[in-house]
Amino acid sequence: MTGSDANVYPPMSTQLEQQGIELIQGFDPIQLGKEGENQPDLVVIGNAMSRGNPCVEAVLNRGMKYTSWPQFLSEHILPERWVLAVAGTHGKTSTSSMLAWVLEYCGYEPGFLIGGVPQNFGVSARLGNSPFFVVEADEYDSAFFDKRSKFVHYRPRTLVINNLEFDHADIFADLAAIQRQFNHVIRTVPGEGKVIWPRDVDAVKQVIDMGCWSEQETYSKHATTTEPSAWQSRTIADDGHKFEVLFNGETQGVVSWGLIGQHNIENAIMAIAAARHVGVAPNHAIEALTQFSPPKRRLELLATVNGVAVYDDFAHHPTAIATTLQGLRAKVGVDTNAAGKIIVVLEPRSNTMKSGVHKDTLANSMALADAAYLYQADNIGWDITTSMANAPIPVTVYHNIEDIITNVANTAQPGDTVVIMSNGGFNGIHQKIIKALA
Repeated sequence: MTGSDANVYPPMSTQLEQQGIELIQGFDPIQLGKEGENQPDLVVIGNAMSRGNPCVEAVLNRGMKYTSWPQFLSEHILPERWVLAVAGTHGKTSTSSMLAWVLEYCGYEPGFLIGGVPQNFGVSARLGNSPFFVVEADEYDSAFFDKRSKFVHYRPRTLVINNLEFDHADIFADLAAIQRQFNHVIRTVPGEGKVIWPRDVDAVKQVIDMGCWSEQETYSKHATTTEPSAWQSRTIADDGHKFEVLFNGETQGVVSWGLIGQHNIENAIMAIAAARHVGVAPNHAIEALTQFSPPKRRLELLATVNGVAVYDDFAHHPTAIATTLQGLRAKVGVDTNAAGKIIVVLEPRSNTMKSGVHKDTLANSMALADAAYLYQADNIGWDITTSMANAPIPVTVYHNIEDIITNVANTAQPGDTVVIMSNGGFNGIHQKIIKALA
């Protein structure tokens, strides 16, 4: 097994190396062997590949056997498995990591495939030793030759939908287009299967109203008599590190853990509900979550240097940015004097961000920070400085990463928190800031 990509960065690059899988930089067709000899048995083509890519063209011209990764999963890994799929705009990696850990802790030995590295396991995928398989179910398309969302291939028996917002503007025209794909995956859930979803999210409710033929369980932050939800939570600590879990109005236990934020409370409830579908009692799931470590790059504390805490976070959508900062603000307090400030270092890197879809909502998403340094890369098609003109906090825009590093090192004081937000490698800025602070 070999694989090729461009600009691979940790933690995936290091994980591949640790597994002994050869990583080839770039797409020279020489890696496919000579035509007619030493060719791969099968080429799995990732959804970032398109026509014109040298390897793609070689595969097509030679008539080689190829498939998409979701289709490979559906044909070779998932048949006859009880698939627990976690979908939604936000929280897929965290929730699927929680769910896999709950099942592991309770002796189920699940297989899993997660788009990050769950620290309880140290790897992002394994086959497992039971029928149960947890998969992070992405709505992104499958391949250049298959424009269906990845999750349509997975045929889950347990489907979690965390939330739903407009994203992936490079492949979806609007929210309605994404909702259609979500309804497609709902159509694949058996009648004896279960769909778990948040009743408070109108966009998800609209998808359910398009048709659902399976059992349903809902979560709601707010109980109502007209639309009661089976699952609820009650926050005990403002930052979300301690909360009560309720099922059908009865307390199941209290989660006390190292994570923060309302979004992680909601992720946890979804994981507990999904685990219950395969037989895990909620109190056992709660016990498991007290020993849960978040995936890498999900508000991961990288270091505390001279009293400055440096976090790495994958947030790349205004909602995710806001919810992460909400939890962090509750954790560090509201002191805005010389110490105790939250400094955001943000790279608007996703295709949706670069297209400018979120340019009018990005500034307010950072309102709970004290200052923000944003990177204006050459491939961003809108002027960040103009969009930040009425930002609720001081925002400085940089065209040079080294200038960001210098200014963070010069301004951060003991007691401050620096949170670096990007869904990419950000040119290694994380360790450079740590070094500069030291």
